[in-house]
Amino acid sequence: MTQTYDLIVRGGEVANHAGRGMADVGVRDGRIVFIGDLSRASAGETVDASGLTVLPGVIDTQVHFREPGLEWKEDLETGSRAAALGGVVAVFEMPNTNPNTTDPDTLADKLARARDRMWTDHAFYVGGTHANADHLNELERLPGCCGVKVFMGASTGDLLIADDDGVRQVLSNVRRRATFHSEDEYRLAERRELARTGDWTSHPEVRDAQSAIQSTERLVRLARETGARIHVLHVSTAQEIEFLARHRDVATVEVTPQHLTIDGDEAYARLKAFAQMNPPIRNRPHIDGLWRGVRQGVVDVLGSDHAPHTLEEKARPYPASPSGMPGVQTLVPVMLTHVAEGRMTLERFIDLTSAGAQRVFGTAGKGRMAEGYDADLTIVDLKARRTITHDQQASRCGWTPFDGFEARGWPMATIVRGRQVMRDGQLLGTAHGRPVRFMETLSAGRG
Repeated sequence: MTQTYDLIVRGGEVANHAGRGMADVGVRDGRIVFIGDLSRASAGETVDASGLTVLPGVIDTQVHFREPGLEWKEDLETGSRAAALGGVVAVFEMPNTNPNTTDPDTLADKLARARDRMWTDHAFYVGGTHANADHLNELERLPGCCGVKVFMGASTGDLLIADDDGVRQVLSNVRRRATFHSEDEYRLAERRELARTGDWTSHPEVRDAQSAIQSTERLVRLARETGARIHVLHVSTAQEIEFLARHRDVATVEVTPQHLTIDGDEAYARLKAFAQMNPPIRNRPHIDGLWRGVRQGVVDVLGSDHAPHTLEEKARPYPASPSGMPGVQTLVPVMLTHVAEGRMTLERFIDLTSAGAQRVFGTAGKGRMAEGYDADLTIVDLKARRTITHDQQASRCGWTPFDGFEARGWPMATIVRGRQVMRDGQLLGTAHGRPVRFMETLSAGRG
């Protein structure tokens, strides 16, 4: 009797936990039910993956989609549109919107806004504050919440816990892994006078490497005091990699494609405000240190830190220009280029973009291409050579720091829970993203 499926992805090279080899992927009810030879099976829909490589769906665990309150920069629809076009199946969105996401009502509002508007699956961070610290154990268990986010150094928005007592209070109340922007606000405040008007090369002087390592050392100490688990976002210094390698029992690590790729010694002169983000783009010794962390397994996940601002905002002279850059649409081609050029293996790319998110955040049914998991697939052409341009970007900001970047590898299709969302650079159907579920909160409901 012929087997039937809702969807079969045929004829591609499959890369997953079993290695790399030719196989088909069969999907029913939004989940993977078979990987292997399906040449005799039929399906309601077939995706031809001939000449392409089928990967577990890429999860971007750090994006800022700016809604509500900052929609002139981005919103949930445009940000997720960029994600889907970039081969990303799910995103975790940050709380520094207006209002901040710090209570059940603001989280519920984001989930309502996302329904049938976001092209990808999604979850939202709750921002940790002095005011809500005692309630974070309840907030982090709400459906659709990926965890608690704390800013130890001021960035875009007004969420900030700079003091040890405040961080300690957060860590004493959370039960899931808490996520941190780790820069020392006290040192940043002392160094703001070092900013030279109109000179972006002073940005990494104001927010120097010591600001980052000093904060991360404090954070790890507080995590040990409280018995908490921490996740350090957008690590940007070689010193932090060396330090965090000694504290893997409590700390997990994220790096961004920007910090792995863009060299501050040339980028600030060339890109000006387009190279400005927090923590800063740094120079080659730090880039080399981050790559050591990738090679040695210190780094757990890749996040884009997609944080768009308009061209008009970026045109302001430093330091009036805001920090942040888009990245969710370019994560896959930029990192596949590093794969093509031998800096990392395809297997390590998979580990950092799907399995890593599952390990760090405990996603339920996501982060692995295996029987029983959500049918989330990122289909790529490893042989493609294309140039990244401003014009390609679906983000409302309409620019990218990677304009002119010659990519070797390109996302060709995005499949979310068995639905084709993107194929050959075109979005398909209607937005149907749903909240991501997490192992530690399954009893709280499906969202």
